Amino acid sequence: MSDPASLTDWLTRLERQHPVSIDLGLERVAEVARRMGLMDTPIAKRVITVAGTNGKGSTVAMLEALARAHGLSTATYTSPHLLRYNERLRLDGVEAEDDLLVTGFEHVEAARLAPEPISLTYFEAGTLGAFWAIAQRCPDLAILEVGLGGRLDAVNVIDPDVAVITTIAQDHAAFLGNDLEQIGREKAGIMRRMRPVVLGSEHLPASVRQVAWTVGAGLHALGDDFRHGDEAGPETTWTWQGRDGHGTPTTLAQLPDPGLPRDNAASALQALFLSGLTLDAEACRRGFADVQLPGRMQWLGNWCLDVAHNPHAALYLASRFAQRSRPARRIGLLGMLGDKDATGVVAGLAPQVDGWVAVSLEGERARNASELADLLKSQAQTVLHCAESPAAGAEWLAGYLGEQDEVLVCGSFFTVAGVLEWFSLRGVDATRQPSSAARRNA
Repeated sequence: MSDPASLTDWLTRLERQHPVSIDLGLERVAEVARRMGLMDTPIAKRVITVAGTNGKGSTVAMLEALARAHGLSTATYTSPHLLRYNERLRLDGVEAEDDLLVTGFEHVEAARLAPEPISLTYFEAGTLGAFWAIAQRCPDLAILEVGLGGRLDAVNVIDPDVAVITTIAQDHAAFLGNDLEQIGREKAGIMRRMRPVVLGSEHLPASVRQVAWTVGAGLHALGDDFRHGDEAGPETTWTWQGRDGHGTPTTLAQLPDPGLPRDNAASALQALFLSGLTLDAEACRRGFADVQLPGRMQWLGNWCLDVAHNPHAALYLASRFAQRSRPARRIGLLGMLGDKDATGVVAGLAPQVDGWVAVSLEGERARNASELADLLKSQAQTVLHCAESPAAGAEWLAGYLGEQDEVLVCGSFFTVAGVLEWFSLRGVDATRQPSSAARRNA
């Protein structure tokens, strides 16, 4: 069978070539990585790997922005994407071109087939293709986001120089279970002996520290080894304090609010410091002012789009809305996959939402709008409308909203992506991100 010619054709093949979409384990992917030579030399001069339940995307985005503000060449690998597969691989802040991704898939396929065929999932093949593309440039810093779990995730075939654990909460229960201590052990699987690990939450299960002690990783914990605090004054600025690998302290002041979780911002600074970068205060200010992350508290007019899809993320989102002036009405447009804790998400957001539009998602893991509406009603929530897709729900809302109303779009990457596409069809540049100052004042 000849190789596909286009990126779209490649992605179609990859979706079909493995019997299941998620198949945790490193044996197959590590063997193909060895065949590709990815285990022989580092793919970048420094590698930071980020795992956790929530906060990975924002931490990666801030790591990238800060590193680039310091003049470093960067590569980032993230998942999933919102609108284009190309979003998953960014080189010096720019999405990868189709041709580069296709060439990476060709190298993966050649290694996968010889000497004996090895089956790879869509995610595994994409991860190896991205690693091949990163290795061709060998940038100053590669920032890798774990897809699911940590220990058995395909990203973990690459040894990080610094590991970051953001938060631990329940998600992907079918694969990781509901035991937070076990989930913590899985996430902590990205740690390496004698390499630093940044713990980016003060509320991690004990198992995370236990793995660090067992492995012999160097612990740097939020609240113990680094911290952040607000500053007094008319502007929303903050201060960071941390230590490098030798214990040398550094303080940075008058940092702008990036519009993203402050714990993750502090963790990004600590990880870069431990990677050997000398932090420059002005570069850090530029990095936080310039950081962009679609789908996380992203405001398009009076619509807020956030990919929150588990109770932990929902509670954080609700806390952010609680700090804002209450609009006339806030309508939630909610679409969720069937394996997510919709009950917990709705409970977390309910105090900040006055009525809901339930939408159906597509795919084998999808949850339909009527099922979601029944769940909302069971929690005494007002259901205004059911729609067959996020775009259809957005179209209905466009005719329903008053000038003083707000919309919260959440529940899944698929939900946010569908509404972003709807905005694009209406001529709105949904990929444009405002400055951090604009996000603070939205």
